[in-house]
Amino acid sequence: MNTAELKHKIIQSIDHLNEKDFEKVYPLLVEALQSTTSYQLSEEENKAIDSALEASEKGETYSHNEVVSEAKKKYPNLKFK
Repeated sequence: MNTAELKHKIIQSIDHLNEKDFEKVYPLLVEALQSTTSYQLSEEENKAIDSALEASEKGETYSHNEVVSEAKKKYPNLKFK
């Protein structure tokens, strides 16, 4: 779908909302449309990334299979490819 088709589809979806549902969605739409700033990482997120990069540089890494195996144990209801 091109941009014009996507816009049309969104407008149609909004047009078909009843008043109650529209009032629920309206603040979310306004917020999304006004959101022009990019996401800023928190100090905690920056520290976690720096820590992960340091561990990687030291060779402290895990294989894909190890990560999937641990994730399956922790989240048995999820399906992994």
